[in-house]
Amino acid sequence: MEYAFVGIVATVLLASITSIWTTSVKTSRRISLENLFVLLQWYITMMLGFGLIYMVLQMNGHNVFTPSANETANECFSILQDSLYLSGMTLLSVGYGDVTPTGIGRWIAITEALLGYIMPAVLVARSMMDRDDANRCN
Repeated sequence: MEYAFVGIVATVLLASITSIWTTSVKTSRRISLENLFVLLQWYITMMLGFGLIYMVLQMNGHNVFTPSANETANECFSILQDSLYLSGMTLLSVGYGDVTPTGIGRWIAITEALLGYIMPAVLVARSMMDRDDANRCN
C-alpha cells in the first residue's frame, strides 16, 4: 500500500513538472508576478511531494534519512517534520547537515536537488522563448 502511495505522489510530481510547459506566462514584462507565482507553486508542490515520499519510506522501515535529535512525544509528527525539512533543504540546496539522506534517500535527494536547479532555468528559458514568439508575431 505504501508503494502505491509513493507511486501516486511521484505521478503528481511528474504532472507538476510537465505543467510548467502548459502554464501560460506573461511576456509583457521581463519578470511577471504570474511567473513568480508559478515557480513558488512548483517549489511548494515539489517540497511536499518529496517530503511525503521520504516520510512514507521512513515510516515503513526504509532508512532514507538520519532523524534529527529533537525529542518529541509524537514519533509520526517528528518524522513528518524531519521529512519536510529534509525536502526543503535539499530542494533549495541549503543542506545544513543536521538531517542527512542515507541509502535510497540519497538518490531521491539527488533527483530532488537536480529538479531544484533545473526548473527555475526552464521557467526562464520558456519565458524567453515565449517572448521571442511574441516579438516575431508583431
